Amino acid sequence: MGIIAWLIVGAIAGWLAGILVKGGGFGLVVDIIVGIVGAFIGGWLAGLLGIHVGGGFLSSIVTATVGAVILLFIVRLIKRA
Repeated sequence: MGIIAWLIVGAIAGWLAGILVKGGGFGLVVDIIVGIVGAFIGGWLAGLLGIHVGGGFLSSIVTATVGAVILLFIVRLIKRA
């Protein structure tokens, strides 16, 4: 995937995760960062669980969104502690 595709997937996944977890996004730059980190988390967890999600654009968005939601959930738990 090219860098532009990474940024697009990251932005979409971060925005979706922000809506699912908090009710709104965090701004373009933070959404992209959350989405890209979420993609690594989602891909790692999918591999760990033996789930093959495919290699398309939509599957990348789904994987990154799931990872970003998990990331935001963990961040919220840490902030409460």
